[in-house]
Amino acid sequence: MPTNDNTLSNRIFDWVNYALLTLVSLITIIPFVYIVSVSFAAPSEVVKGGLLLIPTKFTFSAYKYIFSTDTMIRSIGVSIYVTVLGTLINLILTSFTAYPLARATLRGRKTFMLLILITMLFSGGMIPTYFVVKSVGLINSYWSLMIPTAISAFNLIVLKNFFQQIPDGLEDAARIDGCNDIGTLFRIVLPLSMPAMATFGLFYAVGHWNTFFHAIIYINDSEKWPVQVVLRQIVLMSQDKIGDSTSQSDPTDYLPQTIRMASIVVATIPIVLVYPFLQKHFAKGVLLGSVKG
Repeated sequence: MPTNDNTLSNRIFDWVNYALLTLVSLITIIPFVYIVSVSFAAPSEVVKGGLLLIPTKFTFSAYKYIFSTDTMIRSIGVSIYVTVLGTLINLILTSFTAYPLARATLRGRKTFMLLILITMLFSGGMIPTYFVVKSVGLINSYWSLMIPTAISAFNLIVLKNFFQQIPDGLEDAARIDGCNDIGTLFRIVLPLSMPAMATFGLFYAVGHWNTFFHAIIYINDSEKWPVQVVLRQIVLMSQDKIGDSTSQSDPTDYLPQTIRMASIVVATIPIVLVYPFLQKHFAKGVLLGSVKG
């Protein structure tokens, strides 16, 4: 019996869905709007408290304070270098490891997979890892921010499952045409796996851009600090500056809260700009790689 899509119950269901989705969207967006607004608002307006969504007095004092020296520019360059090169290393090593594990003809495949799964449950700990990094001479080197996290076990397993969904006939045809395993990987498998590669590239890039703890542990030279560590130092110094300026007649030059919000904006913008280009592959890459185990 045909159903009428325009019945009252269907319309009510749609209205409720629209209302709930609108509410969830507002709950998600409002914190970001608040952060951006506070970063541009005058400190005298922020100290009044309340939810500030549209500042009446715009000022760039917080951003001028953050970019008052070349330290910020240098740290952003360090983060971009570590993110781009580190993500490239991640994708190469992860795909090179996932591809043979996806082949049923690999001897000892179950043993290798068991060893990889163990790393998801147990780790050597911070101190043993530090000694390993130190013993291979990576302390105070950018490589210390990339090599220890070169492969994520979770991403490796999902990418392996993605490779397993590629029809074997395509690889057989490539071998008939004279391709070896490397040629098959680069000419057949990787071009068909762009959604998954884009998705995990985003995962890895976000991880490298947000590098903080490893940079504090492994990097001793302040000129090699990534942007997250520098932003932390800026926030700490801004708090000290406020303590010294409370006796001045005009306390509106700096405020720790506006500097913190401006720091969040500076640290978030690069990833926000990259995400729209990869968003269409994001859900597709993860879901297709998660269906088949």
